[in-house]
Amino acid sequence: MKLKNILAIALLTTSLTSCFDDETTLGNRPISEIVIDSTSIQQVYNINKNETLTISPVVSQTTREKELTYTWEINLETYSHDKEFVYEGKELGSYQCRLIVENSDGKTFFPFELHVNSPYEEGITLISKDAEGNSMLSFMLMPADGSEPTGFMSGDQFCANNTDYAFAANPADMVQSSGNLIVACQGNENGTSPATIYYLNEKTFVVENMITAPEYPDFKPTQMGIPSVGASGVAYPVLCENGHVYEFSTTEGALAKPVKLPYTYAQTAIISDGGTGGNYNLLYWDTDINALCMIYRGYGPYYCGKKYHLSREECQGTANFFNGLSIRKMVLVRMTDEQKRAGGNPEALVITSNATGIMFQKSRLSVDFWEYNSETLENVLIDNGGYEMCGIGQLSLTETTPCVANRTYYSMLFAEGNKVKRWNYTSSQMITAADDLLTVGSESAIITGLELSTDHTRTYVAFYEPDQPGLNGSVWVIDTDKGTVLNKYENVCYQPVKIMYKKK
Repeated sequence: MKLKNILAIALLTTSLTSCFDDETTLGNRPISEIVIDSTSIQQVYNINKNETLTISPVVSQTTREKELTYTWEINLETYSHDKEFVYEGKELGSYQCRLIVENSDGKTFFPFELHVNSPYEEGITLISKDAEGNSMLSFMLMPADGSEPTGFMSGDQFCANNTDYAFAANPADMVQSSGNLIVACQGNENGTSPATIYYLNEKTFVVENMITAPEYPDFKPTQMGIPSVGASGVAYPVLCENGHVYEFSTTEGALAKPVKLPYTYAQTAIISDGGTGGNYNLLYWDTDINALCMIYRGYGPYYCGKKYHLSREECQGTANFFNGLSIRKMVLVRMTDEQKRAGGNPEALVITSNATGIMFQKSRLSVDFWEYNSETLENVLIDNGGYEMCGIGQLSLTETTPCVANRTYYSMLFAEGNKVKRWNYTSSQMITAADDLLTVGSESAIITGLELSTDHTRTYVAFYEPDQPGLNGSVWVIDTDKGTVLNKYENVCYQPVKIMYKKK
């Protein structure tokens, strides 16, 4: 977005100022002074982008009703001569304005400030799709004063800010990176809506760039491995629905065949993000050999085993940390900012099953697992928190099950139909006996997304009612620890695809 350069005008007064010509003869014809009612116009206005501000000043004259003319100025330039001030905030910025009211005896001034703010500063962001795959972008602003949000903005925020663009079908993923909200859509089968990656300005949701790849017909993105701070010249993996990966440069807007990850991968990748340029880890499950691999700050991939910098060729038999097991789910155990500052590496919770498909085991791995240069597999297991049984029996948990985990309550929440299940992953509790924390909607409701607040105290549960037409998607806010419902936002979207807390 190109921001307008704003000329700061020093205002010598914040109150009404008058200037009149004395055309009386021997004082026998008093002038008619203009008075602007200070309760009808404010000294400071704040509106969100695309909102319309209307000011209706109340003006009176002291003696006679003379013809009045009105002039509204913005940054010393005439904006209109209408009695009412009607302004649509199309661009972010701060503007110095004033109202000038004149009659034949003189004029009166009233200066004021106008601030056009981002309506998307910080809050819950959600992409959804209807039964035909049509996309929708929804947003709920978190008030800066910490009060309860009033609800989701009405309508599709992509279309509201991009009248010249059509939103591609079947949204799949979004990430916040380097001042952008990056949204990936799969498009449709008939080719009228191609697979597209959008760069939206994170403050305005205006399209700044978009990338399609018609030369790659199998490019159907499901998850983007893009950290919060992108680096120039670095290609990040984009996982597709067939398990293959393409590499994407966020700075060059280029998509290419993979170099680092040329095999087939499960739909359960993890981004561990340090929040600074180059400080990130990406974890993927190689389904061809059933092994966990990691790209560490652009280096690798390294495989999880007992050898330092284990290569894929070396990841065989007992050298493979997950020898003989297949993936069920991986999830990043999130830390609050305070927990991050206290030190310690982030963890990934990895849940696997054996060949029978009914025995589940967990590993709490440091996302920097490759740093452990141990001689024996046992030492690696100890260093990484152990390798423990977590359930025996059938479990609905799969690669794509909505799931979040946090270190505040040492809990993992996952969806099962219309239920939110809670599992304490550090205790002896079996995942097959996870508690029912919450039931949402009707019996046919389906939870498709979970997201944590920055302090972990709240969890946002996104679900939809498949039997309902129109806006059949809702978001409930629950206490992460107790499961009590704190708020409900009903019928605010279509079938949720991803829900995310967008930071400032």
